[in-house]
Amino acid sequence: MKHFFLTALAIASIAFLGCQKDQLAKDDDIIQDYIQQKNLTMIKHNSGLYYTINKEGTGANPTLSNTVTVHYKGFLTDGSQFDGTTSAPATFALGNLIAGWQIGIPLIKKGGDIKLLIPSSLAYGTRGSGPIPGNTVLVFDIQLVDFK
Repeated sequence: MKHFFLTALAIASIAFLGCQKDQLAKDDDIIQDYIQQKNLTMIKHNSGLYYTINKEGTGANPTLSNTVTVHYKGFLTDGSQFDGTTSAPATFALGNLIAGWQIGIPLIKKGGDIKLLIPSSLAYGTRGSGPIPGNTVLVFDIQLVDFK
């Protein structure tokens, strides 16, 4: 019985990792198509995140322990906006945000501006969130106003 359980667990793990790799490849294809359609020049982070720093900013870079104040707009790759700030910036504990933001925001300094293309595994994964379906690549334009 123990061998059956371990064998079943191993098969399930391999299947899960295979699905995850398939999704990473699909997300990368979606991101590459988006970059080409929008004629963007992006850098690929080793996490799978793509980014462009439009303005580096000044001073130190924030860390996961910081609270960040940002102006941002979030889009699906079809161009539909699902979230964002209007006139007032928003403040968040960086360590509580999606992995794509945790990786991307520390790449800039106060006053910096960055575009992130976030694969689903670094966003909301298979579960999605609100208007964001599962396995969805996200696009964010973020300006780092301040951090503490």
